[in-house]
Amino acid sequence: MVHSRFIGARVKRKEDPRLITGSSTYVDDLRPPRTAHMAVLRSIYAHARIVRVDLSAALAHPGVIAAYDGAAFRTLCGPLPGREGEAIPGMSGFVPPTIWPVAAERVRYVGEPVAIVVAADRYIARDALDRITVEYAPLPAVVDAEAALAPDAPQLYDEAPGNVAFIWRHTHGDAAAAFAVAPVVVAQRMVNQRIAAVPMEPRAILAQPDPLNGGLIVTTSTQNPHGVRKQLAALTHLPETLIRVIAPEVGGGFGVKSGVYPEDAMIAVLALHLRRPIKWTETRGESLGTTQHGRGQVAEVSVAAHADGEITALRLRVLANLGGFPRGLFVPILTGRMMNGVYRYANIELEITGVYTNTMATGAYRGAGRPEAAYYIERIMDLLARELDMSPIEIRRRNFIPPDAFPYATATGLTYDSGDYDTALTRVLAFAGYDALRDEQARLRAAGRYLGIGLVTATEISGGGPFESADVRVEPSGAVTVSTGISPHGQGEETTFAQIVADELGVAMADIIVVHGDTARTPPGIGTFGSRGLVVGGSALVRALESVKEKARRIAAHLLEAAPEDIQFRDGRFGVAGAADRSVTLKEIAAAAYGGQRLPTDISSGLESVEFFRPELSAFPFSADICVVEVDAETGIVTLRNYFTVDDCGRVMSPMLVEGQIHGGLAQGIAQALWEEVVYDASGQLVTGSLMDYAVPTARAFPRFATTHTETLTAFNPLGAKGIGELATVSAPPAVVNAVLDALAPFGIKHLDMPLHAERIWQAIQNAGRMPVH
Repeated sequence: MVHSRFIGARVKRKEDPRLITGSSTYVDDLRPPRTAHMAVLRSIYAHARIVRVDLSAALAHPGVIAAYDGAAFRTLCGPLPGREGEAIPGMSGFVPPTIWPVAAERVRYVGEPVAIVVAADRYIARDALDRITVEYAPLPAVVDAEAALAPDAPQLYDEAPGNVAFIWRHTHGDAAAAFAVAPVVVAQRMVNQRIAAVPMEPRAILAQPDPLNGGLIVTTSTQNPHGVRKQLAALTHLPETLIRVIAPEVGGGFGVKSGVYPEDAMIAVLALHLRRPIKWTETRGESLGTTQHGRGQVAEVSVAAHADGEITALRLRVLANLGGFPRGLFVPILTGRMMNGVYRYANIELEITGVYTNTMATGAYRGAGRPEAAYYIERIMDLLARELDMSPIEIRRRNFIPPDAFPYATATGLTYDSGDYDTALTRVLAFAGYDALRDEQARLRAAGRYLGIGLVTATEISGGGPFESADVRVEPSGAVTVSTGISPHGQGEETTFAQIVADELGVAMADIIVVHGDTARTPPGIGTFGSRGLVVGGSALVRALESVKEKARRIAAHLLEAAPEDIQFRDGRFGVAGAADRSVTLKEIAAAAYGGQRLPTDISSGLESVEFFRPELSAFPFSADICVVEVDAETGIVTLRNYFTVDDCGRVMSPMLVEGQIHGGLAQGIAQALWEEVVYDASGQLVTGSLMDYAVPTARAFPRFATTHTETLTAFNPLGAKGIGELATVSAPPAVVNAVLDALAPFGIKHLDMPLHAERIWQAIQNAGRMPVH
């Protein structure tokens, strides 16, 4: 890459003006002529047989266009595309159950669709739902993964005896032997509670027949338009070339807007069948209840160690609550794969069991398996330090993977690209003033106040494949259009990609347009999730820019009557080496490429390149965090006082965007640690079905975050960059919990499960039954 003027600079986001002025477009803003609206009648039972559905009163309601129960809709649409599972190494027992968009015989979670209405407007459609009569035969329900394994538990699927969807195992070395001889063994049961993403914009989809080709135009709030197109093609039996999927502005995704939901299938099929635009926008209650949840794991974590703190083996047993149908089997598997953390140990034994329950399905949510792994590792590290009466700093340094060990093959089967964990730890200790914090803690404890200091060193996986694409076209005017297969929805690639193009081609950022989120205007791509947009999509962009620049050099050589190898790009111009007065701009080159000047026969017209990048290895960003809290022993209330973080995402392309991603990630991670939890009662009813009950924090709940960074480049992509979108969500939950448990150490409390709300902490202090030891 050339000398950077824009890369690494603090520039304003190109996306912001249209967003902060409210002038952009979301799915619900679109109102094509003759648009009809869909409403979904959902099961009121967590588990029941459907005896009878009577649609007659709904069909007679004025303004209703059509209504379908499960049996009727099956004549229009097949089952949802099968989820992943068979191809995951180490997984056994998974048999994909058949999942229909609308249930016909049996429901398995509250909110499962049982009937749909299409009407002239959304209000009529909603009113018509009340006129549908459904007769159920309730069945016993089970919502807890551990209870679902009991011999007498209700069974969800014949394909999953005992409610076990799959078992995944991985071993390396001889963990049993290491545990047998270890002088120190620490074990802890930990819960990673179920949480909801709560994007500002709920799911929304508009499908309309394409009158020109007989296909379908689908506008949807999604993170991966090309993936949605592929799945809808399977459902509608249309070729992918006749389906256009557009993602306009997307008001938050966080992983839950990947892939096709039942409502997507309904809308697409109904638009084709009724030959008119059909639209559906999720309510907030539907979002909380029927958009996939995240986390939902119960783990038994054990480590074996020498007396000096060196870990010799790790053992993990996880029950992953998959909910009522499989939506993200890879998530708990990724938890297992990330169980090395930033540490080295030769012996590991992992077992993850996926369990069906009568709840909404779980799947990807910001971090998707990596926050769970980091939580288990960083909590057990603190528990080991406490058992050995060692500093949490010392226990981590004793087990770090050293910088000269990279690329590092982990015991879990991954290969880490690069890392320098001790440098980040040393930086955050100084940044936070760690020694002074410990001194303050001692003074406050003597006065009966309980300050807690939580330390975390964590990593995550980013930049996964299989590939990503970019099309770079220099227009005749010299402006540049970039089309990318990723689908940004807040990550800021319209800005970062423009920064890269501006540096590589010498074009003003105002003259660069980045097109995304439209399968008709972009090359095939995988989408935006897993912190891959810049790492993989940006690398494809660099490849395409290299091709464009090579052709530009050849055209410049022709214009300047020089050899191509003598042409250099400097200061935004293509010129002859050693001849400062002989150069041309990209605009002049573009004019020649599209006409005017006759080109040699070996140079084609135009100035455009489409390239793909397939990563050899994923990238592994890392961080060191310190969280400072104070716990009121009389009430259990936790006050967040400070949060310090040193993040390393390789080469920083846009510091302001990196900071924004860290702030958002910290907010969501801290929220899981202290407040958020999706709760079902024993019968499977959703207790947290509104924002009156599901605790989403506001900005005033957080301290001012103090962030800085190190830069450890990766050699496995041309940018040297690693992902940053999920790292803070990975590190924040254990940092907060470690801080709270550090504050509670005088009471002898070693572990509490998230969320650490005031009642749970107060009750733990009461149950401790002892005066604090200062």
